[in-house]
Amino acid sequence: MSTRGGTRWRTFVQTETGSAVLLLVAVVAALIWANIDVHSYEAVWQAHFTVGFDTRHLSLTVHEWINAGLMSLFFFVVGLEARREFDMGELRDRRWVLLSAVAGLGSMVVPAVIYVVINAGHDSVHGWGTAMSTDTAFALGILAVLRRRLPASLRALMLSISVVDDVVALLVIAVFYSDEIHLPALLVALGALLAVVVVLRLADAGRGLFCALLAVVVWVALHEAGVDPVVTGLAVGALVIAYPAPRGDLERASRLFRLFREQPTPELQRSAARGLASAISPNERLEQRFLPWVSFGIVPLFALANAGIELSTARLADAFTSPVTLGILCGCVVGKIVGVVGSMAGAQLLSGRRLRPNVGWGSVTAAGSIAGAAFTVSLLIAAIAFEGEELNQARIGIIATLIGSFAVSWAVSGVIGLLPAARRTRALLGTSEPLTDLGVAVDERHDHVRGPSDAAVTLVEYGDFECPYCGQAEGVVRDLLGSETDVRYVWRHLPLTDVHPNAQAAAEASEAAARQGRFWDMHDLLMDRQDELGERDLLRHAGELGLDMEVFREDLARRRGARRVAEDVDSADLSGVSGTPTFFVNGRRHRGAFDIDALKRAVEQARRRALAGG
Repeated sequence: MSTRGGTRWRTFVQTETGSAVLLLVAVVAALIWANIDVHSYEAVWQAHFTVGFDTRHLSLTVHEWINAGLMSLFFFVVGLEARREFDMGELRDRRWVLLSAVAGLGSMVVPAVIYVVINAGHDSVHGWGTAMSTDTAFALGILAVLRRRLPASLRALMLSISVVDDVVALLVIAVFYSDEIHLPALLVALGALLAVVVVLRLADAGRGLFCALLAVVVWVALHEAGVDPVVTGLAVGALVIAYPAPRGDLERASRLFRLFREQPTPELQRSAARGLASAISPNERLEQRFLPWVSFGIVPLFALANAGIELSTARLADAFTSPVTLGILCGCVVGKIVGVVGSMAGAQLLSGRRLRPNVGWGSVTAAGSIAGAAFTVSLLIAAIAFEGEELNQARIGIIATLIGSFAVSWAVSGVIGLLPAARRTRALLGTSEPLTDLGVAVDERHDHVRGPSDAAVTLVEYGDFECPYCGQAEGVVRDLLGSETDVRYVWRHLPLTDVHPNAQAAAEASEAAARQGRFWDMHDLLMDRQDELGERDLLRHAGELGLDMEVFREDLARRRGARRVAEDVDSADLSGVSGTPTFFVNGRRHRGAFDIDALKRAVEQARRRALAGG
């Protein structure tokens, strides 16, 4: 495979679109397999696998190990991402937590009611849980496909709804679809879960191994208690805190790496590796470790083991006239929209508009239509609630929701796209004020600002004159300022002195130039000559700019710019910034690539939101 081809493949598999496509491939493979040879399909998944010895063993089918065992890791990753949103993302606004909970519950109750109405008077009414759940992987996949039609902020809403959905669905499994509860084993599970909480608060050494062992104890105890143990993953994942990398930890990691570079011994290698790992929150480390296995291994395997249905014209005709299939399909595709939009509108009305979505009502409607994609948890509940032909009908209904949800979502986003520009912006982005990540607001009397003061969009960069990534981003920023007329750009210093020895002096030199009204001239020169930041270089640059050299030398000698640089560094700490370049667009931290297209998209969305709010 060529380098270019390899890069494209890595880019593909790192996206949610790639994960959803692989999941869809697994569904198709399961259907083909089951329709070619259903006996071999069933034989593989119904084979027993035993762990343990003598009377102390656990014997489950391969199907059960996948559904209850491996899928615990899927919910573990969901729990990690939910906790990260709670600690660092949209859910930091606790009003949004409450509104997401309301929307999540509404998106489950309405579909369940629709299912019960359609199945009233039939034995299948007890399968109402199959119509409640949204599949996180497919929902985010659909959102990725429609990303050019819908705002990026909609992802946080979808994730919030999905997390509430998963929590409630797993509680439904535990309460309504589990066997008789064995109290002593349940108490053991709760005790082990409390032990996980304690261990997570202890020192890092050995913590991961202890937590893994305790999670296994929780899983086994829940299984013995008669509660579906898949809930273990979500509970443990939600306990793992997330936080931005502290600058002090990053500087410590740099020192440890330099020691290893000077003396590459095994002991210093281990010390440097531990230092690098500890600089990142355990939440992010664990998600990075497990997400590829879950997205590209476990979830497709789950689909392969659960989506195999014998299809025929007669069976499809029976399914789409059966209350089970119709209840699931109508409950998910129609009920999710009604539930999400209705619950959010009701919460806004009852709270006097204190609770309102951070996106427009068009986006809320799109979220409801995307949430209609049911798969993972619905298949788990269907496998417990139904048998025989009813199970096949339920599976057909669940798979049909994927097609129905995508079709409705495409139609909703298409209708929004036909609206006039101003109404489309309001429908997508709404008028609510978004969360602000920037710890210290821009002050033109103090900050270094380029662009009109009344610009709709403010782009703030925390940078380092010796940072090569800042040098790459500089060209992007210049292109952006050259093509946009309503963007103002703010530079703030964050010299990474542990890795860039000349960065502090360069920052102070730019402040010395600022005292003579030439900050931006010096800024541009330093960014163009990042490999010329020594003391003599800085003096030569000042001479080229025609500065008063005597004043410039004295300002450098007395370090008159150090206090100004330190103020920017303090503001970076307040904003959770630890690396460069870090961008903020209208106060919101820009995450991801800083290429011209990515920044243009972020600026355009910020402009549209600002104009809609105005």
